[in-house]
Amino acid sequence: MSREGGRALARDVFIYDLRDFDTLLGGLVLTAGVTNANFYAMVDIIIDISPPGPFFLQDENGETIAQDAQPLLPGRYFVVADGTVKKTAEAAFTRMISFQTGTRVDEFKDKVRERDGRCVVTKEENINIEFDDWAGFQAAHIFPLAYEGQWNTQGWSQQITILPPRRSYGTINSVQNGLLLRGDIHQLFDLYRFSINPDDGYKIICFQRDGKRIAGTSLDARFLNDRRRPLATLFRWHFRQAVLTNMKGAGEPNFEHDFPPGSDMMGEIQSGPKAAERMEFELFGRLAHHIDLYPEEKQAGVDTDEEGKHDGNVSDKG
Repeated sequence: MSREGGRALARDVFIYDLRDFDTLLGGLVLTAGVTNANFYAMVDIIIDISPPGPFFLQDENGETIAQDAQPLLPGRYFVVADGTVKKTAEAAFTRMISFQTGTRVDEFKDKVRERDGRCVVTKEENINIEFDDWAGFQAAHIFPLAYEGQWNTQGWSQQITILPPRRSYGTINSVQNGLLLRGDIHQLFDLYRFSINPDDGYKIICFQRDGKRIAGTSLDARFLNDRRRPLATLFRWHFRQAVLTNMKGAGEPNFEHDFPPGSDMMGEIQSGPKAAERMEFELFGRLAHHIDLYPEEKQAGVDTDEEGKHDGNVSDKG
């Protein structure tokens, strides 16, 4: 079942305002590869300082933590700033495991498979690629298809340079918004259990205990040197969502995702936390794999030919 505060249960790093030891700003489950500099960047995401200004971190002994490449240590840390420190009001996008079937995602799936050929996180190759057998591998969206409306209104279409062949597929289904992942890794990626930091060598940061031994590893040159690779801004978006989901306050709830045949999926969602957000995600996620839900908004910045197919250009319109 869904659990409130489940993401905080294994934390061994805790964050407070130096002037308020009683109010938890957030925390972290410390895994391999997290440096002091990484920690500063993540803390900056989950706090607001009013009036805006710089901050630094102290440990329990009052020692200032340098923003360097030294490994972060477990313990309590305190934000020191001139202004008032509080948790950010920014909310993470509620997300569950995405589906992999539907006419609008077939081309996306094929292009991601063609580019990657393996799980880009674990580096596990698909040894059956010559037989077009992709069992165990899934094409994952970085920005989820269920939030295609936000994709359009936030201007992501304008950043896409490799367009799907048909306008009805939507720019969100560009290969530049996808990764090929092992099925189990895809679930963890969708649930923000780990993310990829493009501002530190595309390093993998795990936010829960790492049973896959991927924490601290990085995407490699074979992937990063491909001109069809995903946008750095999309990796940065996903990383921010993962920080907000796992580190802010007590963290977002862990949602139940295993619904075998005959189980009461709708009842579980409706009785659990964030019911409205989860229902919306499930509804739009399922529909968007088959139906173009935003035909007018989606094309605001995309030129098309007479047959309704993309001509390959992204314009400045809209």
